[in-house]
Amino acid sequence: MREAFDVAIVGAGPAGISAAHVLAGKGIKTIVLERGEYPGSKNISGGVLYGHDLAEVIPDFMERKCPVERNIVESRLWYLSKSGGYSVGFRDQAFYDKLPFNAFTVGRARFDRWFAEQAVEKGALVVCGTVATDLLRDGSNRVIGVRTDRADGDIEAKVVLLADGVNSALAAKTGFRSEPKPRDVALAVKDVIELPEEMINERFNVETGHGVTIEIVGEVTGGMDGIAVIYTNRQSLSVCIGANLSDLMKNKVKPYEMLEEFKSHPMVFPLIKGGKPKEYMAHWVAEGGYDTIPELCGDGYLIAGDSGMLFNALHREGSNMAMASGRCAAQAIMQALDRGDFSRGGLESYVSALQGSYVMNDLKKYRGFNTFRLQHHELFTTLPGLASHAAREMLMVDGVPKKEKQKAIWKRIRQEMSPLKIARLLWAGWRSVK
Repeated sequence: MREAFDVAIVGAGPAGISAAHVLAGKGIKTIVLERGEYPGSKNISGGVLYGHDLAEVIPDFMERKCPVERNIVESRLWYLSKSGGYSVGFRDQAFYDKLPFNAFTVGRARFDRWFAEQAVEKGALVVCGTVATDLLRDGSNRVIGVRTDRADGDIEAKVVLLADGVNSALAAKTGFRSEPKPRDVALAVKDVIELPEEMINERFNVETGHGVTIEIVGEVTGGMDGIAVIYTNRQSLSVCIGANLSDLMKNKVKPYEMLEEFKSHPMVFPLIKGGKPKEYMAHWVAEGGYDTIPELCGDGYLIAGDSGMLFNALHREGSNMAMASGRCAAQAIMQALDRGDFSRGGLESYVSALQGSYVMNDLKKYRGFNTFRLQHHELFTTLPGLASHAAREMLMVDGVPKKEKQKAIWKRIRQEMSPLKIARLLWAGWRSVK
């Protein structure tokens, strides 16, 4: 027998649970289907979350014992060659005092489970170990529910919210979103390395409860369009590196080998030295940007989070956009329930809300950034090498006059990358993010 709900949500990640929390809090009969053993079971390692969007859903999340690892008080950017590199950081007192926290690290397995529990307290039903295999449709092709792999029947719903990630199991079968092209996704691998809390505090110059994020670009990705990150957890570091899937396929690089090489870099190794590998994982990242976003609503359904390719590749923001889109979806669903109109037109207010939010504004602003990176691999090859060479030569005290060093540096720059080409690169980069 089919069981009927007002709303069926596929995926118990930040987007799906944000929507479920809002809907259930208004007394709307809501079910969340999660294919993992429990929410977060597929997200075994740490990541960064943002306080603003979580507080929009749960204003008192700190009082409700949200499992925060560390409050981020400093953000660093590294630009690395193979043997060295540059480091820029920013720390401000506002990040210490601000509540809710601006950004903080969490273990996703713990956080997702906690987040789902908050939605359950509001009245949502979260069913785990359940795979949504298809969408149910009526004679007019409107979505009216979800087919699952459970033996106890399909689930009818007035509206279905699809929030099961960039590698959505439903995407290929139902056609609600085309499969992402290799150039539009990245494959990232991550190690969680266990270290004593006091050692992390000392190595990153923070006090207990405070942390640092490091975002890293340059030659560490082997000339491919990619990025690496290091996040501080309470008693571990999340060390991650990834590259565009099309580049990985072209270069036939094994991601775990890239990760091992990254961990041996002279700026990385001192931070993880003596650590014990605890977890390893790989995951897709939706990097295609604004031009890869599918139709976000249709007759009887909406799409949120990574399923909708809502990810800011430049600022590495995804969880906040997932929460914002889930909340906007919930508000649109409530309006549709009030009117009894579950058509595309009845759900269109979701798209309008996103268009008026920072989510679409930021994605529009950076819509050319993905293409810029893929067209300029010198960002990950020639340029970091030249930048490190210039700094190394000027800082090396070896009896050579600085004027001679400057001449040698400019000679090498002209040989490998002319000043005109560098100027054109900077101009193209500016246009992609202005």
